[in-house]
Amino acid sequence: MSTAPIAFLKGHGTENDFVIVPDPDNALDLPAALVARVCDRRAGIGGDGVLHVVRSAAHPEARHLAGEAEWFMDYRNADGSVAEMCGNGVRVFARYLEHAGHVTAGDVAVATRAGVKQVHLAKNGDVTVSMGRAVLPEAGVTVTVDGRSWPARNVNMGNPHAVAFVDDLAHAGTLYTEPPYAPAAVYPDGVNIEFVADRGPRHVAMRVHERGAAETRSCGTGACAVAVATARRDGVDPAETGTPVTYTVDVLGGTLVITELPDGRIEMTGPAVIVAEGRIDPAWLSGTAA
Repeated sequence: MSTAPIAFLKGHGTENDFVIVPDPDNALDLPAALVARVCDRRAGIGGDGVLHVVRSAAHPEARHLAGEAEWFMDYRNADGSVAEMCGNGVRVFARYLEHAGHVTAGDVAVATRAGVKQVHLAKNGDVTVSMGRAVLPEAGVTVTVDGRSWPARNVNMGNPHAVAFVDDLAHAGTLYTEPPYAPAAVYPDGVNIEFVADRGPRHVAMRVHERGAAETRSCGTGACAVAVATARRDGVDPAETGTPVTYTVDVLGGTLVITELPDGRIEMTGPAVIVAEGRIDPAWLSGTAA
């Protein structure tokens, strides 16, 4: 571990919060245990995950994308595990690139483990991400909480989701731990589980247990999965109607607007905010700080 302080920023998108670690040359070693310490809300900085900001050409997992996107979002969950994508994280990542002067308002490409995401930074502060297309595997699961069970729709947004419709979001329980689901083999690498309740025409609210992070205030890929699952439940498929469909999705930390286009592409719009920046004490990093 370097003896030099590590620069960081803190940001959030609809209160899904992240520790941002700029590292253009991929010079930092970020083992899972260190990421978990940084994300600890009592003994560390606190966050739902880490956005490791690296030039694509400098990262072995993203070099093949360097021609499409200069910057790679090396995303880590709060427990230190590596994740394919994070929708709110992409918006905050793009906001950081603007904050740091790497890009200006307008369009920017961001490389992720789920491919290159196109982001638009609007001058009013909103950030829109083209999230790609949803995959809807046939195999689903049944989710159980406190004796209640619901079928959950399988939606993949570059990462796996199980979407369950409930009458009351309180039925999701505390979400301190991952709700049981079966058959477990449907999600061999774990899953993000969304509980969804109707709020009005094309308007729903959700709570989510994120894989590797417990309940979070928001989940961008989860909101997209929820919008797609709700549209199909409502009998709406833009590929068949030829007309975009938009759902408003309330999360604990705010509101996201999700649009599915006739060609299957999904766009997510919401805020992204940088709230602080500083340096991590190297003595704390080495474990010697009191």
